[in-house]
Amino acid sequence: MIYLKTEEEIQLIRHSSLLVSKTLAEVARYIKPGITTIKLDQIAEEFIHDHGAKPGFKGYRGFPATLCVSVNENVVHGIPDKYELREGDIVSIDCGVLKNGYYGDSAYTFAVGNVKPEILALMKATKEALYKGIEQAVAGKRIGDIGNAIQQHVKPMGYGVVRELIGHGVGKNLHESPDVPNYGKKGYGVLLSEGMVIAIEPMINFGKRHIVQEDDGWTIRTLDRKPSAHYEHTIAVRKNKADILSSFEEIEKIINN
Repeated sequence: MIYLKTEEEIQLIRHSSLLVSKTLAEVARYIKPGITTIKLDQIAEEFIHDHGAKPGFKGYRGFPATLCVSVNENVVHGIPDKYELREGDIVSIDCGVLKNGYYGDSAYTFAVGNVKPEILALMKATKEALYKGIEQAVAGKRIGDIGNAIQQHVKPMGYGVVRELIGHGVGKNLHESPDVPNYGKKGYGVLLSEGMVIAIEPMINFGKRHIVQEDDGWTIRTLDRKPSAHYEHTIAVRKNKADILSSFEEIEKIINN
């Protein structure tokens, strides 16, 4: 069942999504060689509580942390721990919050110090693919149009598009219908309607698309152990143009300083 949101609900989801963006920007201040991923998690949790919200991921299906912190070959759902970020790492940070009864959800991949040019290219292509997908998220298009745009952007570059992990609806629940794959056929899948709120989140691998789950029951990594990038926005479907409810603006102010 796909639940269409009212304008008021969309604004509440925007409020939550922008708090996620601010949280990621706060975390970005501390991303440098030597910091532990658990420290980043503590910074995020404190920031979310200070802004009158709850971490959206902590306790969700038993997940133990506020952030999913996935380094290098880890694609998503990495559990923060004592690992110290190193020069040349990339780290994908996914965050959700619950405020006023509605969730926000967003993710960003950060470079730690000097990263190899070919990995920076992967990050750039993944972020571009996110926006290519968002361009298709308008009323009258279909879910397959979003996935197809993402897939067609990165495929010529030789990257792998993760298939088992997908975007999703967002609202009173963190994960709602419909599913939003990062691959697909134009003109296929669920019809997009005004009032649908979805998270679009390409996960693109430097190597092959295949993934495995680690023994912790959460962390997903690339099978070939090559790096992976992940970017995510929560958006509302509108008539002529998707309405992006989260933002990378504050994050990029910090990292570009």
